[in-house]
Amino acid sequence: MVIPPSPHFNAVELTDLFNASRATLDGGTSMGPPNEGWSRSLAGLQSLRGIPFLFGQLSNADVIMLKPDGAATHIPMAPQKLTYILFAQAVADRVDVVPPGFGDTAPLDSPYSKGVAANALGDVVSRYTIMYADGTETETPILRRFAIQQHHVCWGASPFAAVPARGPHVFATHAEDVAMERASQVDYGRAEFRTESGLDYRNDNLWLYAMPNEHPGKEVVGIRLRADSEMSLVYAISTTELQDHPLRLQTRKKLRLSLPVGVSLNRFGELDCDDRGNQIGIDLGVVISARRVLDYKQPEWLSDLHDVQPEASESEVIVEYSAHPDARLFLRADDGTRWEKELRSLADNDQAPGDGGELAASPIAPATKSVQFTIVEKGTSKRVPVRIHVHGPHGEYLPPKGHHRKVNVGTFEDWFAEFSNGFNQYAYINGNCVIDLPIGKVFVEISNGFEVLPMRCAVEITDESADLTFELEKILHWREKGWVSSDTHVHFLSPQTALLEGQAEGVNVVNLLASQWGEMFSNVGDFDGQTTLGAKDFGGNGEFLVRVGTENRQQVLGHISLLGYQGNMIEPLCTGGPDEAAVGDPLEATLAEWAERCRKQNGLVVMPHAPNPQAERAADIVLGLVDALEVMSMNPRRWQISAFALADWYRFLNIGYQLPLVAGSDKMDAAALLGGIRTYAKLADNDFTFKNWMDCIRGGDTFVSVGPLVNATVEGRRPGSKVSLPPTGGTITVHWEIESVSVRTRAVEVICNGLVREQFRHDHLSSTGHCSFHVAESCWVAIRVRGSVAGRVDDIAAHTSSVFVEVGERPIFATTDAVAVLAQIEGSIAYLDTLAPRSSEAKQARMRAALELAHHQLHHRLHHQGVGHTHSPIHSPHIAREH
Repeated sequence: MVIPPSPHFNAVELTDLFNASRATLDGGTSMGPPNEGWSRSLAGLQSLRGIPFLFGQLSNADVIMLKPDGAATHIPMAPQKLTYILFAQAVADRVDVVPPGFGDTAPLDSPYSKGVAANALGDVVSRYTIMYADGTETETPILRRFAIQQHHVCWGASPFAAVPARGPHVFATHAEDVAMERASQVDYGRAEFRTESGLDYRNDNLWLYAMPNEHPGKEVVGIRLRADSEMSLVYAISTTELQDHPLRLQTRKKLRLSLPVGVSLNRFGELDCDDRGNQIGIDLGVVISARRVLDYKQPEWLSDLHDVQPEASESEVIVEYSAHPDARLFLRADDGTRWEKELRSLADNDQAPGDGGELAASPIAPATKSVQFTIVEKGTSKRVPVRIHVHGPHGEYLPPKGHHRKVNVGTFEDWFAEFSNGFNQYAYINGNCVIDLPIGKVFVEISNGFEVLPMRCAVEITDESADLTFELEKILHWREKGWVSSDTHVHFLSPQTALLEGQAEGVNVVNLLASQWGEMFSNVGDFDGQTTLGAKDFGGNGEFLVRVGTENRQQVLGHISLLGYQGNMIEPLCTGGPDEAAVGDPLEATLAEWAERCRKQNGLVVMPHAPNPQAERAADIVLGLVDALEVMSMNPRRWQISAFALADWYRFLNIGYQLPLVAGSDKMDAAALLGGIRTYAKLADNDFTFKNWMDCIRGGDTFVSVGPLVNATVEGRRPGSKVSLPPTGGTITVHWEIESVSVRTRAVEVICNGLVREQFRHDHLSSTGHCSFHVAESCWVAIRVRGSVAGRVDDIAAHTSSVFVEVGERPIFATTDAVAVLAQIEGSIAYLDTLAPRSSEAKQARMRAALELAHHQLHHRLHHQGVGHTHSPIHSPHIAREH
């Protein structure tokens, strides 16, 4: 079914204004080879995210090219009142240049980025001016990676105020596609039920930007587009009078829909809602699922029957969706007959019956009341691990946070703590979970094996409900020199398998990270907030440890690894919608909030896989919430230690933040090597426990390596320490010792404030050395080792954490780096103000306040240093404004 574009928009005719041809674009324009990519083939009327756009007809002139040395483009319009003007556009690709001396490293070699990382941000690409009938004008600067981005981008380089023209998308699982005799839509192997934003890291992207009209009550008579610093392309324009941001979708909602005659469910009792052959869809949004209603008979549910199954409806479905308030729902019958319904009509009606060919639908009370479930052993307060099922009054399954809303039964697609029994779906929990419930009656089933009496009951949920405790009754009575290696970033393995691989690779500490991947979750059932597998306290020998933490993620603001914390899982695991969270998920937390919770629960906060995503890591480092920064290599033979990751780390050191350096493999499949890149931390005389390992990481006496082992001091002080010199400065001496079993050292570099102060060439497995030099200003010093698993001379094979050298009371502070970090914080705020799907105004204000605090602190440091600079001002969130 082709979903027609929304009637709330008007596509602007640009045929007479096109001044360039997509067919003749070449490398000289940095827009790619002729006719390459998805956007180059769009012609005529197109619906992008449900919005109509009128593209050129692939003739001699079919796109507006804005060039810095070119004339402005004037677009006349009939007098009209508008709230937003939407642009389908892209800026010229900017090829990233590897800094001298770093060697050829990612992301230039990445198959996903095609030689571009697209991390540049804040440059004024062009300026768009709205002209009013009264002769006044308003101008909006169009900033790179804010309102516009380039065609080809690296992972983690999402713009802050624009969205991909395609998406968001919902995919079926591999097993479901096979069962329906069709090829899988995903190209990364067997895939779980997953959602994505529509961003294409491998190929071509086009970006949609909604520019607000600051004076919606005045008649608009035209637009003027003028290039500023870069060339860009405008493909198409659309306008609207909608009050709500046209590109921001609401959080997840549900409705109960009666199926007209002629609409058939598929073999899974669902309506197809993906991008091909869909039976149900939405113009301004996405249908997440459309599954048959399950009718549970309450007398049977409350009986002592061992297994109670519902009656599955063939004529009603529960539709779960994320959409704009003014979206329309469409349904197609097997013979092609089509129905539609305005979703706004459901907002104020408990029932919306169908008549005159209209769909019969009614809203379902939203499951937004978070209730904590605790299951204990009868007569004690001891928590009991259980299998739990909860459903609402329409038979809708209500899973615990961190669990699927549909249990995936596909073979080898999930290794997860879930179970499906007929129509009943279950989650395994460790005696405690949080479930979002609707107000009203919900139905609960809890069991704990063959010795504990199972429980089924009905519970009334009110506005005051917060905690529910259930008692289960057991009626049948049956873990040399002091260096420790670690991998801070592993996924998907079971803890026991992670322990085995850690032992085989000589990795003393494996951090197995639970996380969320759209609609898929990994290792959640392995988390309990207390167990360190392999520790003496848990029956091991204490030499190899596995601890399950979490990688909490947001696709624009960034990722954060929370290691070794105690107690309940820090949720949500991911937030703010795709790519990381699910379509419809609101932005419920910032990285700063996650970090604070981790520290309160005695955990270690690591910023993973530098440098991307860049945005909020800057704010959290400024706020002092980060314990370490991680460099990552899934396969050291291909990537070694990323120069871009180190450059990101150097930036923060250069403005005075002494972050320890750690390493993680980010292992997600058999092609990635656990411990291929690893952290070494010196425990000295402390006992080896997971807690002592975390304390050592915080202390900063670490180095990262893909082979060579490095012991270094500055004036006898170890990494993580500080050396104090008088205001006149002084001479410092750096010592190092390097040993390796197989990776030869090609060069030892003494790094001072990110630059090579001294270099010593080698071709040995082991070496020792020292050097001395005068220091007149405060600086940081570290050792960088060049060598290669694959024999490349310039690869970076190891790097120590830093020693700070303080001259008098003068701080380490590089203005250029501070301004770059400030721009990242501003990007985070821009995202919150524009595209972030909002949960509530209170949460929005709280999250924004943390970012503002970081901005003010760094901004104050800049002015304290007497630095004059230009940056995007922080503005009130209550004023409609784009960036």
